[in-house]
Amino acid sequence: MEFDLNNIIGKSKAIRDVLELVRKVANTQATVLITGDSGTGKELIALALHAHSDRHDKLFLPVNCGALPETLLESLLFGHMKGSFTGAFANQEGLFEKARGGTIFLDEIGEIPQHLQVKLLRALEAKEILPIGSTTPRHIDVRVLAATNRKLKKEVDEGRFREDLFYRLNIMEIYIPPLKDRPEDIPLLAEYFIQRHNPELKKSFTGIDEDAIRVLMSLPWKGNVRELDNVIEHTMILAEGQRITLADLPQSIVDGSREHPAFTFNLKDALRHFEKQHIQRALDQAGQDRKEAAKLLDISLSSLYRKIEELEIS
Repeated sequence: MEFDLNNIIGKSKAIRDVLELVRKVANTQATVLITGDSGTGKELIALALHAHSDRHDKLFLPVNCGALPETLLESLLFGHMKGSFTGAFANQEGLFEKARGGTIFLDEIGEIPQHLQVKLLRALEAKEILPIGSTTPRHIDVRVLAATNRKLKKEVDEGRFREDLFYRLNIMEIYIPPLKDRPEDIPLLAEYFIQRHNPELKKSFTGIDEDAIRVLMSLPWKGNVRELDNVIEHTMILAEGQRITLADLPQSIVDGSREHPAFTFNLKDALRHFEKQHIQRALDQAGQDRKEAAKLLDISLSSLYRKIEELEIS
């Protein structure tokens, strides 16, 4: 599979930390739970883990556990025997067998019904599955990666997700922060999406103007990277010229940025506002421990004290 960590776009410390974790975990057999809001790029992380593992030359099979009814999902994952249900006209291998030697990616794992949670736990613990209609277990050799936008611990506490399965899946967690927490990644992502969409849209945009970038950086992006990608593609379809300008952006985007407290057309003010917010978030994360906040920000403690004074952070 042709995939590189460069496919994951971003320069923020949050994304650098994610990529470092991918590098450390990829070439192990550990089950990984990838968490984060919808649209943050969880499947890209799963692909990176597979591509940098010793299973990279075998199959990577993704399945969305929330997109299929229970009976179909069970058959898809574990397979079935001829005559085991109406329409089972032949024996059928499930994805756990088809992915032998490779990786299976269970997206939206929080949606899997409890009946199948038991079978999945057995697959993870005993490395064997039982196809529908069979009484003979089958050994499997597959690495399992899972992803969810749910708070699985809360699902466990409320009785909707098995605790033993949660801990089996959560041997290693990789959390992808939402785009609103890493706006410094937006310029790189916007440029990447422009170059990616140019051929398919038969366009030749060379980039995006700074005033348009400032507007994009001011938005909360509830749909995360996927929403940004959609906005860029929409803009490119309608825009003309060689660079995307502020006038090309959808009016709803421009209006939304004006309603957001961070909005300003003045670059110096916008950067100051962002820097202040970012440092405040780091201080909150560190429990107001300035030494720890400096580590999170990847700056010296003296630099942090200077910024706090300059930006009038209380």
